[in-house]
Amino acid sequence: MDSIIYIVAVAGPLIAIPQIFKIFIDKNASGVSGITWSAFLIGAFFWLVYGIMHKEKPIIVTNLIWILMTAIIVFGTFIY
Repeated sequence: MDSIIYIVAVAGPLIAIPQIFKIFIDKNASGVSGITWSAFLIGAFFWLVYGIMHKEKPIIVTNLIWILMTAIIVFGTFIY
């Protein structure tokens, strides 16, 4: 299970890639809630801090990637 969780830690946040493509390729963020994705960003930050405090590498990896993906989406919602 420890090996599989790292695959999940990386693959899980990658589900945001279609949203990023929609925003930046179409240059259109209609239908994408900046408020919702900002809340996801805040939540991922707290999970990252929790993971660091408890030295849980899968939580750290997952939330670093989530923060990156979510920050890109939030940025896109504000510029488009």
